[in-house]
Amino acid sequence: MAKLVVEVLDASDLMPKDGQGSASPFVQVEFDGQRQKTQTKFKDLNPSWNEKLVFKIEDLRDLPNQTIDVVVHNDRQGGPHRTFLGRVKISGESVPFSESEAIVHRYPLDKRGMFSHIKGDIALKIYAVHGRFSQPAETQHVNDVESKEPPILQEINTNKLDEAYKSGEIKKKIKKEKEVKTFYSVGTAAGADGGGPAAGADEAYMSGEIKKKTKNEKEVKTFYSVGTAAGGDGGGPAPPPPQPVSSGLGVDKEKSATVETRTDFAQAGPATTVRMQYFPGQKPEFGLVETRPPVAARMGYRGGDKTANMYDLVEQMHYLYVNVVKARDLPNMDVSGSLDPYVEVKVGNYKGVTKHLEKNQNPVWNKVFAFSKERLQANLIEVTVKDKDIGKDDFVGRVFFDVAEVPLRVPPDSPLAPLWYKLEDKKGEKVKGEIMLAVWLGTQADEAFPEAWHSDAHSITHQNLANTRSKVYFSPKLYYLRVQVIEAQDLVPSARDREMEFFARMMLGHQIRTTRPVRVPHFNPGWNEDFMFVASEPFEDFIIISVEQRIAPGKDEVMGMLRISVRDIPPRLDSTKLPDARWFNLHKPALAEEDEKKKEVKFSSKIHLRLCLDAGYHVLDDYTHFSSDLQASSKFLRKPCIGILELGILSAQNLLPMKSKDGRTTDAYCVAKYGNKWVRTRTLLDTLTPRWNEQYTWEVYDPCTVITIGVFDNCHINGSQEDARDQRIGKVRIRLSTLETDRIYTHYYPLLVLQRSGLKKHGELQLALRFTCTAWVNMVAQYGKPLLPKMHYIQPIPIRYMDWLRHQAMQIVAARLSRAEPPLRREIVEYMLDVDYHMWSMRRSKANFHRIMSLLSGIAAVCKWFNDICNWRNPLTTPRQPSHMDARLSQAEFSPPDELDEEFDTFPTSRPTEIVRVRYDRLRSVAGRVQTVVGDLATQGERALAILSWRDPRATAIVIILSLIFAVFLYVTPFQVVAVLFGLYLLRHPKFRSKMPSVPVNFFKRLPAKTDMLL
Repeated sequence: MAKLVVEVLDASDLMPKDGQGSASPFVQVEFDGQRQKTQTKFKDLNPSWNEKLVFKIEDLRDLPNQTIDVVVHNDRQGGPHRTFLGRVKISGESVPFSESEAIVHRYPLDKRGMFSHIKGDIALKIYAVHGRFSQPAETQHVNDVESKEPPILQEINTNKLDEAYKSGEIKKKIKKEKEVKTFYSVGTAAGADGGGPAAGADEAYMSGEIKKKTKNEKEVKTFYSVGTAAGGDGGGPAPPPPQPVSSGLGVDKEKSATVETRTDFAQAGPATTVRMQYFPGQKPEFGLVETRPPVAARMGYRGGDKTANMYDLVEQMHYLYVNVVKARDLPNMDVSGSLDPYVEVKVGNYKGVTKHLEKNQNPVWNKVFAFSKERLQANLIEVTVKDKDIGKDDFVGRVFFDVAEVPLRVPPDSPLAPLWYKLEDKKGEKVKGEIMLAVWLGTQADEAFPEAWHSDAHSITHQNLANTRSKVYFSPKLYYLRVQVIEAQDLVPSARDREMEFFARMMLGHQIRTTRPVRVPHFNPGWNEDFMFVASEPFEDFIIISVEQRIAPGKDEVMGMLRISVRDIPPRLDSTKLPDARWFNLHKPALAEEDEKKKEVKFSSKIHLRLCLDAGYHVLDDYTHFSSDLQASSKFLRKPCIGILELGILSAQNLLPMKSKDGRTTDAYCVAKYGNKWVRTRTLLDTLTPRWNEQYTWEVYDPCTVITIGVFDNCHINGSQEDARDQRIGKVRIRLSTLETDRIYTHYYPLLVLQRSGLKKHGELQLALRFTCTAWVNMVAQYGKPLLPKMHYIQPIPIRYMDWLRHQAMQIVAARLSRAEPPLRREIVEYMLDVDYHMWSMRRSKANFHRIMSLLSGIAAVCKWFNDICNWRNPLTTPRQPSHMDARLSQAEFSPPDELDEEFDTFPTSRPTEIVRVRYDRLRSVAGRVQTVVGDLATQGERALAILSWRDPRATAIVIILSLIFAVFLYVTPFQVVAVLFGLYLLRHPKFRSKMPSVPVNFFKRLPAKTDMLL
């Protein structure tokens, strides 16, 4: 039978409930009608229990529908039995089915009602096990005999004798005495005598006498495990009776006890596992851990070694490289006189093989093999040429190299020139044929490293080897395509009514937009609507525009169609003037698709359009809060480079096995994205502690940007399905403005993934970063410039289009990168770009709410003062008119009927399922926007606090310098002059106002917030 195990570890920061500033908490867990509780921890607001409560699961398939109710109570001995300290309800859907998959979660304690005063959290570890569950004992078990049914664990409580048994004589007790507990695991023996502690215990219960206890006697516990036997006498010697444990104050040798059945242990047995030490109040470590790896930049010899100069943020990893170029004059080995040669390179137990080339005596391979030097198991390199055959492959010849004699190559030296070597037979004699080879020792800085076959990928086939290599990708350059549909003329509809309904449809790739339907009594409908699409270089697509007539609901007829190449649409670099609108001929659908049959028609319908490529915008493919690229699409409007960002991807540790079902661990690789440059490290196979040690560089154009690094498990190794999806291991975001210039940051970053079961830590990623500024004046000037290009402020894109355009840009980037080799798959791109960030999330909304509350806590006194004024407690101000119900403020004037029907609906709802589903989707959409607004409010406050916290050291330094200058200005200038100047600037004429945001606003928007730190 399956068991549910609930490990109650500890709680922290509980609410004092005993009237003396403390509490005596215990935990009660209820599952499927079963109820168990832990021991009471007296006078402890941060208790630690470390107890396992085990429940029976009647139907494992019904577990996702069950609920685990965990309640923390305060044990009040004088007065009510207990008071409420908080509760947690956990769905059975989140329970893993093995102890190895279970992790410790800290759950905040929930209130029981609106007026409950609850705080604190509790640490739990919950999992399900199949079959018999072995519970580690607290003390040594004696003569543990396995039974078919789980034994009953009994608690002997000497404080409740009168409640349990009426026989025996109980003498007067002294105050403040402690309970003495003795635990037995009593079996259901079939023997007649029933010997052992069970029988002795019964006799003690029925005819025992409890003597007077001494004051302040401590708690005594003894555990025994008594099995069940099928024999007549109990099957073996019985365990000794419980011996009293002295506490130093004197404990009587014989004491009667009350038996209280406990069900929190399914089976008592010998301890076979090591229990984790868990300290009370300790929370899981989700923070950064600073490290000191032996990288060249930290060890101070950056200029001494050329290799260290190129790869100074990662540890040097030495490799033995073997470049198999070609062979010539190979002998014929088959009876037919043909030869199918291939080369086998062997170093110890590692063996690399080239492809075999059919019927070729002068083959060319150009294959590089890389063997990790720290894993070399032999001093000889054996290069063997073989003939591929149906049965056993034939030996052609071989060449040996001594590892100690291999030369060391240091980049940027030129590649080592390959040499011709004579082949030898197995006796060491020269044979016909030569092979061209190059053998050298190098590091991961070698240009042959990315394309080489690595010894740790020896089990990968040649077809799947490309999926494990490191690559650099560039996302396509994106543009906004603006289409203004003005009007159409001379349409020829088939159905002519008094009023006809026309609309225009535009399609660019998978992007489809339609105008609003217009009902007119003539053939010249007008729309005058603007639409925006996302186009990408090299502009191979066509935009298809059609005018259609709605004949009936769900039935439309095409009046005419137009195909325009995006390459022929003129670009627009500034906002001064839109290009002139043009009239285009509308063709019948058959003629519009046949470009080669261009016939001049005497009459055709026309459509009036204004088309342009808005190259002055930046196409947002991710969110501006953690964007890595803010450049305009046009290369003529781009900012100058201000610095260089160097990233060293060192290693990872404590990764979880992602392929445990397949008998493997994890095939991990990293992806980093900054600007339009994506990098992918090589895949390290079947390891939980990968060491990549790869370094990459980006040019930086704006310091207020974010670099994103993700770790994934490669699911496209041998035998993998083509539609398999790479699994997420975790993601890290780092804002460049929070990095000091020329400082090296080396930390372990936690890899956190939010799942249905909760937040899960998949390991830690070790990174090294350095931001080097090459243009200080330009970088400081960036703090006074807008984040986005000028077009975003002169002609802003409507907010209702932004999410749709961002989604289309993400789809284009994902489709383009998935066509590379090896492909950067769609699930990787969507995870790196946070494709679902705008969707409704209660968790994210709570996070934004707490961000706001933490900001508002400092101005609570000001709010209270203002509230007193509003309530006439401090009547300094007076309203000009009486308050009244404002319909416009209440949004009641133009509310659609469906929203009003939803507002007056009953609770629970009485509407059909389809209507409820539509309203739920609408609620998610609205809530997503509210969530975004709440996050933006929190961002503004955090930007203000960032000035004081030195998160962006350059911005804080600028504020301090400007504050000093302003203070000197106020000191030497009369206050009246300052007030007049400020008033004149504030009330200046609109002619002297600019549509561009001011320098202080630009500076403020560039300050860092905690948005990029959110999951």
